[in-house]
Amino acid sequence: MRRPFRAPPVQKTGPTANRDIREPRIQLIDADGENRGPTDTEEALQIAEEAGLDLVLIVPNANPPVAKIVDLGKLKYEQQKKAAAARKRQKTVEIKEIKMRPNIDTHDYDVKMRAIHRFFEEGDKVKVTLRFRGREMAHQELGYELLQKVKGDTEEIAKVEAEPKLEGRQMMMVLAPR
Repeated sequence: MRRPFRAPPVQKTGPTANRDIREPRIQLIDADGENRGPTDTEEALQIAEEAGLDLVLIVPNANPPVAKIVDLGKLKYEQQKKAAAARKRQKTVEIKEIKMRPNIDTHDYDVKMRAIHRFFEEGDKVKVTLRFRGREMAHQELGYELLQKVKGDTEEIAKVEAEPKLEGRQMMMVLAPR
């Protein structure tokens, strides 16, 4: 025998409003923003209905809970606008990678440094990777000196987040903008 399908209860988003308020007494703030003190919930609902507005629970954890008479649709709209503005202002920090070799030429080094400066202006972190090939592994101090030079050239605009360290055939260092 098959059991009938039962949908899960609908979860309401946003603040508790009107008949959903289960508290017998609330602290009431009217449409003008004036505090009316502790009031019966039924009486507060009548006042809200007369004004053509909604009774919305603002601070549910207070004793007694604080409710305000406002337009619920307008309140939700303003909350959505605030959330959208906050998301718009948010900047995700990316880690950009710059790859070099231990015996890099001066012009190539300058090009890489310009790219690093541009990444810092955009607010991103930079991971400088040095790759050793063949006999270069015998001269790891050259790679370390190159990373120290990068660190010195960027010290005014960046701080070292991860010191140079060797992992296999690569030496890495992470820089973050100040």
